[in-house]
Amino acid sequence: MTRLVRGLADLASGYKVILSDVWGVVHNGVVAFGRANEALGRFRAGGGMVVLMTNSPNPSRFVEAQLARLGVTRKAYDAIVASGDVTVSLLVERAGAGLFHLGPPDETALFEEVLALSGKAPRVVPLKQANFVLCTGLADPWHETPADYDAILAAMRARNLELICANPDIVVEDGGKLFYCAGAIAERYAGAGGKVIQAGKPFAPIFARALELARRAANEAIDRSEVLVIGDAMRTDIKGAHDQGFDSLFVTSGIHRSELHGGATGAALDAAAFRRFMEAANFAPTAAIPELVW
Repeated sequence: MTRLVRGLADLASGYKVILSDVWGVVHNGVVAFGRANEALGRFRAGGGMVVLMTNSPNPSRFVEAQLARLGVTRKAYDAIVASGDVTVSLLVERAGAGLFHLGPPDETALFEEVLALSGKAPRVVPLKQANFVLCTGLADPWHETPADYDAILAAMRARNLELICANPDIVVEDGGKLFYCAGAIAERYAGAGGKVIQAGKPFAPIFARALELARRAANEAIDRSEVLVIGDAMRTDIKGAHDQGFDSLFVTSGIHRSELHGGATGAALDAAAFRRFMEAANFAPTAAIPELVW
């Protein structure tokens, strides 16, 4: 049974570490959520540790710079792990293989990071010459849909190419508007029988890396019962917590706002809609809150 809470303070004393989602919990792509950042800061001030976990396809140092621009200060977190960090490791493992890039042409931070770490830039090639495919998103997410990629996916499938998905999110909110992410392409490719490797949530590698960062910060072992995952996406954040054996706090006014709050910013949680939403899922968060506050 999911417990509805008024604030993080209702839960905080039971945990040593918070693994918190970023987009939809601490900012919306345009502005930082002041009360959410205050809540994480207060948890840290009380002796807890916060690792931010994001399905951003960029390495964490780029994410940190973005957070600073949006007004998220270091008071809110100890460390960051991004889907991009896991992706970089996968690209380093495949050094020398031909890579076809699906995504915005100017999204090259992953390639720069691979070069910085290994001394070798990935070998980006046309699809016909590729040994595998990297998807960081839709080339033009504001005007395209995953269906626009069916011809490319069919060509990939014909050659049985492996797809590395740098961002398993299906959609993300940017300033109140939803747009498709790399996860939507990966889901479509997997549905057509293609092989997909997912770098971020809800899959184990990114949670393992986040837990290791927390362990280093604490300089001691951390029991899974001492970890709380916070997120606004049932499919990635909450399912990931469930699959990895962590408690979770579901922020209901993020990407599921239209289903659970009637779509209006600031509208109260619709109790009946929330009950139906939970019944439709085959897993549940430990607790839920409309927005992250202390």
